[in-house]
Amino acid sequence: MLTGSLRPAPGTSPARALTIAGSDSGGGAGIQADLRTFHCCGVHGMSALTAVTVQNSVGVTGFHEVPVDTVVGQVEAVVTDIGVDAVKTGMLASAAIIRAVDETCGRLGIGRGGRVPLVVDPVAASMHGDSLLRENALDALRDLFALATLVTPNLDEVRLLTGIVVRDRAGLVEAAKAVHALGAEWVLIKAGHLVDDPDCVDVLHGVDADGEPVFVELPGPRFDTPHTHGGGDTLASAITSALARGAGVVDAVRFGKRYVVRAVGESYPLGSGVGPVTGFWRLTDDPV
Repeated sequence: MLTGSLRPAPGTSPARALTIAGSDSGGGAGIQADLRTFHCCGVHGMSALTAVTVQNSVGVTGFHEVPVDTVVGQVEAVVTDIGVDAVKTGMLASAAIIRAVDETCGRLGIGRGGRVPLVVDPVAASMHGDSLLRENALDALRDLFALATLVTPNLDEVRLLTGIVVRDRAGLVEAAKAVHALGAEWVLIKAGHLVDDPDCVDVLHGVDADGEPVFVELPGPRFDTPHTHGGGDTLASAITSALARGAGVVDAVRFGKRYVVRAVGESYPLGSGVGPVTGFWRLTDDPV
């Protein structure tokens, strides 16, 4: 469980989290959503930009990858000076960037075998269906899972990664087993796209200290709103924040689920398309 104030005491340093992800020019998802969530969860956010997207509430019309050595340089710069307590990845864009992130994180003690937990959000497409990953990058993304403390695919990403099409709640367990077999320590299958289910029951799967399989159901309400842009990024970032503050994986995922439920419940319209989820509910009402 997370304890203590979200606000660090004056003169003390908060927990630190790094996001390695792409930029959303519309501000609803990507690195913007990650940093916003880190801050709302009482964590100092740092970033390594992988790509710049041309994006708004309607969709993504293009993206430009950041050079691999610049991606690596950003990660090394913050980790070797400021330090880091948890790391998440989002849009990694290409096989070359994914492999470089894999090597760099392993070398810096991030992920399995290291002291710093790694959350991999396997971003492959925007919520509008626009591709955010080069076609030849799926194998590299699967390889990255072996380093991950937790991976957080949605149902479209499950299909791309494993070929499994989830049609009901029982399929979530099958999907969790298949993704877990790719090498991650824990897997969280997000059920938001299972629109025929009146509930939104995500499934967390891993193994306990005795090697026995663990399945945790995480129910939540299904809101009647189209405004869910950035929901996956926000969930993964909230989980990463909890890990950075010392929570175990199960408690961190429970915290992330609670956070994103509030964020979707208070989402708002923006532009002419899909509006973003929000962390505004964590703000005080103190006058400016």
